Amino acid sequence: MSPLLQADETASKFSRELLMTKPVTLPSKDVESHVIRVRFPKGYKTPSHTHEGPGPRYVVMGKLKVVDDGQTKVYSQGEVFWETGAEMTVENVGKGEAEIIIFEFAAAKSAKY
Repeated sequence: MSPLLQADETASKFSRELLMTKPVTLPSKDVESHVIRVRFPKGYKTPSHTHEGPGPRYVVMGKLKVVDDGQTKVYSQGEVFWETGAEMTVENVGKGEAEIIIFEFAAAKSAKY
């Protein structure tokens, strides 16, 4: 087999990477899962807020400063973080738009989205 064909086969292989593992105590026996896309304009900062439930957040693009339950951290594209469900703020501290995907677990009720 030619080296060029071999390189193409290697480049096209499926890839899987575990980004986060966290034990979770669900808020009740019946829960809803929400998957929410949030886009932050350059320089935007949310007011202090909470979400219906905790869960992982995936930074699709940009750079975000997250203050969650009094802890401050900065996350960039490709990183995953766990949001506790406590009071928090998020600020886009990057050079352009930022985007995250929120995976949230909450007590079951009719969806708001």
